Amino acid sequence: MKKMNSGALKLELLCKGIRIDESVQPEREGRALTKIRAGLGSGLEMILPDDLYCNIPVVESFARRSPFTLVKRNGSLLICRDEKELCPVRLAQKPKWYDYKTSTGRPMPEVGSMQGTTLAFYPTEVCGFWRMEPRVNCRFCATGINVSDAALPTVDEVMEVCRAARDEGTTFCHFNAGFYAGRELDLIKPFVEAVKRKTRLLVGVQAPPQKDLSKYDELIDAGTDHFSFCYEFHNPKVFQDICPGKDTHLGQKAFFDAMEYTTSKMGKGRNSGEIIAGIEPLEDTLSAIDYITAVGAFPTICVFRPVQGTDMDKYPSPTYEDMVLVYRHMYEACRDNSIPTGIAPNIKTSLVVLPYEGRYFRRGFGVSDAVYSVKLGIMRAAFRTYYRSRLILG
Repeated sequence: MKKMNSGALKLELLCKGIRIDESVQPEREGRALTKIRAGLGSGLEMILPDDLYCNIPVVESFARRSPFTLVKRNGSLLICRDEKELCPVRLAQKPKWYDYKTSTGRPMPEVGSMQGTTLAFYPTEVCGFWRMEPRVNCRFCATGINVSDAALPTVDEVMEVCRAARDEGTTFCHFNAGFYAGRELDLIKPFVEAVKRKTRLLVGVQAPPQKDLSKYDELIDAGTDHFSFCYEFHNPKVFQDICPGKDTHLGQKAFFDAMEYTTSKMGKGRNSGEIIAGIEPLEDTLSAIDYITAVGAFPTICVFRPVQGTDMDKYPSPTYEDMVLVYRHMYEACRDNSIPTGIAPNIKTSLVVLPYEGRYFRRGFGVSDAVYSVKLGIMRAAFRTYYRSRLILG
């Protein structure tokens, strides 16, 4: 078979989804389809050529019209396009610890879950925007549908899952919190402290921006390696219309202030601005990329997915052609601003096209690309050595 542009395939699958042939039994052969948090991870976890992880839409209505089909032939999994074989693929395997229970008897997948190679936790209550009357949740979000408040995980349970996942090669865990009127980092802090003290895993935190910026100092001191700020849309009107709770109770500027503050404290490439592509005008998404990289953060860009049960589940998914422009611009902006990306070991996210995966969309390979690639390679090797030494010393 002809070698694929794996990044282009990942992006097209995120835009168009995939149909599963009856010859494939994903529940038995890989990770089960799960409805977690905002719903972006509700698809099929797959590993494409070049070891690219991708969470591919399956259950959404647009996926039923996809030109892509996952089939099994002669014992191998293949992606076909319009019945023509494209490439062999693998399903992301269920970790061994998915069959374990915590010391309290709770199944570990109820505490945390794998998204690509990232260990994800939502250890807090349902986002407060879902509980207001009238509710003011983000219109694309399924958190109020997918997250239960019953028996929130304890710090000890999270630590047991972290240790089990670390023993199978996981290097990064991520904590997500909804809106709790300024208490978000206070709720997450005990988990961060315990993870860094007991496991040495890298830790990311995604939470609404804090008006008291000193709280970020506390989380940095606790060991947080990465903050992500989900302001979703750069266009103020789109932000207001689709994220009414964020607009009313936080304001777009709060996200900018928090991202700029943490980046000034932690340095380039340590934090991200998370946006959704495919809803606001394309030029606004490109402006978001320019702003995020100019302040020293990196863009985390989600291809809009009309998740079942949300207020926007009938909204169309974006075109592949538009998304190519977005991710090419993302790569070029990171390169031109010397943003370190893909430095930490074994962090392969399935939900988005990562900044360093934007190289699949670059136009040629010039001197600036070569210099950027060499810089990233040196930084990657250095950080890998540093991280391994931390684990040994820990």
